[in-house]
Amino acid sequence: MVCVGRRAGKSVLGLNRCADPAVMARPVAWFSPTYKMLIETWREAVRTFAPITARRSVQERRIEYVTGGMLEFWSLDNPDVARGRKYQRVVIDEAAMVPNLLDIWQYAIRPTLADYNGDAWFLSTPKGRNGFWQLWQRGRDGSHPDWQAWQMPSSVNPRLAQSELDAMRDMLPESAYRQEIEAAFLEDGGSVFRNVPANLTAPTDATPEAHAGHTLVMGADWAREADFTCFSVGCVTCRQEVARDRFNQVDYHVQTQRLQALAQRWQVASILTELNSIGQPVFEMLQRMGLPVVGFTTTAQTKPQLIENMALAFERGEWAWQADN
Repeated sequence: MVCVGRRAGKSVLGLNRCADPAVMARPVAWFSPTYKMLIETWREAVRTFAPITARRSVQERRIEYVTGGMLEFWSLDNPDVARGRKYQRVVIDEAAMVPNLLDIWQYAIRPTLADYNGDAWFLSTPKGRNGFWQLWQRGRDGSHPDWQAWQMPSSVNPRLAQSELDAMRDMLPESAYRQEIEAAFLEDGGSVFRNVPANLTAPTDATPEAHAGHTLVMGADWAREADFTCFSVGCVTCRQEVARDRFNQVDYHVQTQRLQALAQRWQVASILTELNSIGQPVFEMLQRMGLPVVGFTTTAQTKPQLIENMALAFERGEWAWQADN
């Protein structure tokens, strides 16, 4: 079990284990969480092992060594892909990102090592206290002598400049830095938002008159039944929340009327509203009402950055929010 920070060199270590003299005459397997991640490592393996390659199958993602061994690549998009195979060694890359890792290990991958009494290398940056953490614990508690565990930060890679690590420490939220760079296992994937109470200092009795001439903006998050719709008005000049409205089980016509009333009362310069799901038709309705709306779409790629920016704002005390009544 090898728990290391980002860019520490775990993939290089994994490929090294695939060409260890102890396994060069036997079959070895590489498992990646997704096919996309697998392809990147496959290309690197093709270049690295070219001098000892006898045959190579791009279609089957297999490299056969001149020594008689071979290396096969599998994506855990389908956890049963390697059933019926037998290996001297397996490498599970980015193991913390594999859903249901414990089940996949016990029922699909572990049996492939039985014929050769083989071994496994789990390589990953941590991602909360999930299956990877549970297996990593086996190598730490001393009651499983056939398991070993290591934990190393990104700085073990001598090719990473310390200035880059320092820059990431300045830009990343503390929880993100500890997990991604220091390889720390954090509760709940890092308890993203910290230092929240210290930021709940904005007055709850703010008035538009007190912020006359300031730049005011507004954010809208829509819901209908189970979840809550929330509007938040913030003063960019004072860097604080000045008003909010939160409710549920209200139809969208009434919701837009409430947003319009709040926006007009505070004379906001722009209203940021999500376009996902029901957001697009509501956005168009607000446009027809003449409100200064700006739409955005949340994706799997953009959401982590938004969360990190928010977490960093909390940690640095860059904005003040109103406490709940």
